Amino acid sequence: MQEPSRQALSLCFVLHRREYRNTSLLVEVFATDSGRFPAIARGAKGSRSVPASLLQPFQPVWLGWIGQGEVKTLRSAEAAGPALVLDSKALVCGFYLNELLMRLLGRNDPHEGLFGPYAEALTWLASGADPAQGLRRFELLLLRELGYGPLLETEADSGVPIRANRRYDYELERGPIPLPLNGGGTGLVSGRTLLGLASGGALAPQESREARELLRRLLGRYLGERPLKSRELFRQWRAD
Repeated sequence: MQEPSRQALSLCFVLHRREYRNTSLLVEVFATDSGRFPAIARGAKGSRSVPASLLQPFQPVWLGWIGQGEVKTLRSAEAAGPALVLDSKALVCGFYLNELLMRLLGRNDPHEGLFGPYAEALTWLASGADPAQGLRRFELLLLRELGYGPLLETEADSGVPIRANRRYDYELERGPIPLPLNGGGTGLVSGRTLLGLASGGALAPQESREARELLRRLLGRYLGERPLKSRELFRQWRAD
């Protein structure tokens, strides 16, 4: 019988976890060098090698596992730093980031260029800063990592640089389409919003709303029709 593949400890985050049988956990892991994959922590509720307290979202952790199948078996866990504390709105935003990764990343597909920005986005949320800038930055990077990066700095077809004082429609297959200057409607997004997204800087309130709606449309194309649970959580948070 072939020995199961063994792996040194890798820096990871747990995206989701649920109980498995009586004493174990089934977790969805995002690892810096292995991407996203499911793993079982057997006996985690009483285990010293893989304690359940480390297998929770927003806790950076070093994990070791074995197994050649799709579902790995965790063998060891060590804290890689303190858990990031997300309160109220930031917590819902953190769940949103995790849900994006679970819905859009294929399993066992390494995305080393995404792990650091994900950790930075969580740190941004934990800092108490306005979540919007951190979320938009990560959403854009995620789209680019998946090969779907949007056109933000030039007009579709013509290649003319985006003009801050113009308004644009945005066709998902093409990019920003300039609207007529003589009153062709309000448009989906301003040039100033597109350029602000491209630069990663802070956006004014109206631009921030436009950027949120634009990214929602772009991501929605790949998320499909099934709604995000985190968006429902956010609606509940706003209603409280």
